[in-house]
Amino acid sequence: MFKKPFSFEGRIRRMEYGLSYLGYVALIVVIVLLSETTQPSPFLIILYIPMIWFLLAQGSKRCHDRGNSGWWQLIPFYGLWMLFADSISGENEYGPNPKGIGNHDEVDEIGNYIQS
Repeated sequence: MFKKPFSFEGRIRRMEYGLSYLGYVALIVVIVLLSETTQPSPFLIILYIPMIWFLLAQGSKRCHDRGNSGWWQLIPFYGLWMLFADSISGENEYGPNPKGIGNHDEVDEIGNYIQS
């Protein structure tokens, strides 16, 4: 879990997407609380950039798990659908299923081709 969290390639499960979103919300709450007690510093504003990158990367990988392009996460309320909808079984153009369900493996081929 959380391998290459800033990469836009691959697929992730619902659990990783949900934990990523919860972590993002927790950091936003901390930043807002710090901003209310002091002047908003440039450091806090710059901190938003990697956080948004992280959230977009995780959302893109979750879209890939559903068999869609990462741009689909820009559709309103699609993030909710990604949180509750199951993944597409097997491999797709974005990689193997992170659950391992339906992935093609050479071990599955053993015994299928008996040569005379």
